[in-house]
Amino acid sequence: MEIYDPCCGSAGLLIKCQLALEEKMNLRSKSKYAPLKLYGQEYTPETWAMANMNMIIHDMEGEIEIGDTFRTPKFRKDNRLRTFDRVVANPMWNQNWFIEKDYDNDELDRFPKDAGYPGNKADWGWIQHIAASLNEKGRAALVLDTGAASRGSGNANTNKEKKVRKYFVENDFIEGVIYLPENLFYNTSAPGIIIFLSNNKPANRKDKCFLLNAAREFAKGDSKNYITDDGINRIAEIFRTWRKEEKFSRIVDKAEIARNNYNISPSRYIHTADGEEYRPIAEIVEELNALEEEAKATDAALKAILKQLGVGA
Repeated sequence: MEIYDPCCGSAGLLIKCQLALEEKMNLRSKSKYAPLKLYGQEYTPETWAMANMNMIIHDMEGEIEIGDTFRTPKFRKDNRLRTFDRVVANPMWNQNWFIEKDYDNDELDRFPKDAGYPGNKADWGWIQHIAASLNEKGRAALVLDTGAASRGSGNANTNKEKKVRKYFVENDFIEGVIYLPENLFYNTSAPGIIIFLSNNKPANRKDKCFLLNAAREFAKGDSKNYITDDGINRIAEIFRTWRKEEKFSRIVDKAEIARNNYNISPSRYIHTADGEEYRPIAEIVEELNALEEEAKATDAALKAILKQLGVGA
């Protein structure tokens, strides 16, 4: 099996995949099995060097390339984007390095006409690159900011990020979403989500998504929260089997997601609190920021029109 991470850092996620396989094989008392072939690309030279060193130290089989994956992906085959069995990634959240021209100039068919440029945050740009990197039976998992699941869904206006989410929902690429607890990550206290993509959903899961709200599945550490081994096993087993559990997990069909303006955040559909329903503050702030950006853009466009008409100014 070939596994790819387009923004691999020091190759931690890729190595975790191989270690997970080894653990699984040990539990089955299997000593002979094919190792994973690991592929990654990293932008920063120092981190790229660390990734290669980690691959050597752990005796992993694969290849780590250096360069800008978004503008110049290195893994290609016959002038097309190379595809893989699995893709894992934890890209920088809300990256604003890329402009509409970067999407329009793409020659590898990564950004479909009905999706494409998601606005000034690249979360759904990465998701499109990852989807294009999957083979016909491929699956992917990537960690993102919670706003990627809901930005633009709080209003009826056209929103570029919501448009891309709609494309993924309507084409049934999203397998599920897990909402993570807050204060898990070292560089932010904000909660994250894991979005799962699949090109090979079984018939009974077509046109449906599995949503799991693990916002309360954590223990307190010294400075950060963490998910216990039992918590990880619970989340993994329920997600793997698509088991519905009150205040924890739900199966949501495409029609319901459309009615909710293509919001795919588990917190929208699964309320963990007793009594009154609530939404996480981080998600509300993301939505307010998106509305503010849209208001500024609308105001600028209106001023430009009025100026052309000779009104105001």
